[in-house]
Amino acid sequence: MSPKYRIVLEDIKQQLTNGKLAAGHKLPSIRQLSVTYNCSKNTIIKAYNELEKEHLIYTVPQKGYYVVNEFRRPEDHPEVIDFLSAGPDKTLLPYTEFQHCLNQAIEHYKEEIFTYTDQQGLPSLRTQISKNLQLSQVFTDPKQLVIVSGSQQAIHLLTSLSFPNNKKNILIEQPTYFGMIETLKLNDVNTFGIELSMDGIDLERLEFIFKNNEIKFFYVIPRFQNPLGHSYTNSEKKRIVELAAKYDVYIVEDDFLGELEQDKKADPFFAFDTSGRVIYIQSFSKVFLPGLRIASVVLPNNMIESFLRYKFSADFNSPVLSQGALDIYLKSGMYYSHLKKIKNTYFHKMNELKRVCEQLLPEGTHYTKPDSGFYLSIYLPPHVSAKKLTSLLRTQHLLLDDGERMFLPECNQDNLIRLCISQVEKHQIQPGIEKIAQAIRVLKDSRHFHQISLI
Repeated sequence: MSPKYRIVLEDIKQQLTNGKLAAGHKLPSIRQLSVTYNCSKNTIIKAYNELEKEHLIYTVPQKGYYVVNEFRRPEDHPEVIDFLSAGPDKTLLPYTEFQHCLNQAIEHYKEEIFTYTDQQGLPSLRTQISKNLQLSQVFTDPKQLVIVSGSQQAIHLLTSLSFPNNKKNILIEQPTYFGMIETLKLNDVNTFGIELSMDGIDLERLEFIFKNNEIKFFYVIPRFQNPLGHSYTNSEKKRIVELAAKYDVYIVEDDFLGELEQDKKADPFFAFDTSGRVIYIQSFSKVFLPGLRIASVVLPNNMIESFLRYKFSADFNSPVLSQGALDIYLKSGMYYSHLKKIKNTYFHKMNELKRVCEQLLPEGTHYTKPDSGFYLSIYLPPHVSAKKLTSLLRTQHLLLDDGERMFLPECNQDNLIRLCISQVEKHQIQPGIEKIAQAIRVLKDSRHFHQISLI
């Protein structure tokens, strides 16, 4: 039989679930409930304390207990194999640890939280991030670092911003991160694409584009690229930086998964830059807490003032509570133990995905082979549509991305699907690939049958 406090707790949760207790509703007093349940006041206090820990109720001193929000029990759904979602593995999110940091941040930064603060970001956080970046071979002064509300904001601002080279066109890898493509569309920017495969890009083609097309900046994802999982070699990075300097092109380096790097000798583009043309973006969304909305941008000195002016027009400063809590989390050392755990998890998930792809994917199908990271892409056999495959698998409760939004319109061939391993559980990987392989065969066979019927 459950302890008495559990009975009280479950009864209150049931009232929250069925709507009898709504947000802001005052709960019965401890004395009233102790009479109702024929138990001690301590039993009721323990039940209320547990509900407070779950953030379902809160206390107003001298007034009583109130409902924070309605409670919802998990609903029964068929198991979904999610190769689509790209946030961090939910089982690895450090909720409890970060909650302590939030509480300390409220106390430590109470004056800054409720007023306007340094537009460039909390100085103490910028110092901590600059120390953290050294682990990724990015050595910079905190004065060159700006805190932004996620890497997407940095991309949007840089796309809009006038650069010192006074050029207008932007070059992107093909395929690439869909958020960058959407930003370019919304800003009506003249955009060039350069084909990327797991073998890299054609450096002669890159030089031709740099030389002849007035490129403002080249947007690159240096490691574990979205969607292919490609990583540039150090020699490729060095050569690309040299070409950028030669033709007065900036590089916007979106190193959002750089902290998952297993090779300690692998450096970012930034490490090879001697002319101040590499702008480095680091985000905490994929390896930590996406809702934190904190990223950092390392800028050349001659661009900081202009960048801050554009940022001011967007949101003045990024959330101060998030900045303060992250500052405390980094100082405590908890972030590094968290990072070690997720690096190991994603590395083993990716190895399992590659193993199963090698074993199960049908003839005519090819897949990328990233060392780690979130993403692996599958190139489908001729005449098998990524859109049709994605739609068919959705009816079987398997989610993935058909890749269309990751291409410029003139580059899309409807033959690429992207798999993300961050949300899928390791035991789901093999059955997931089995479903994908079977769906590819079904679409190939239906195409073949259709061709025969026309003869």
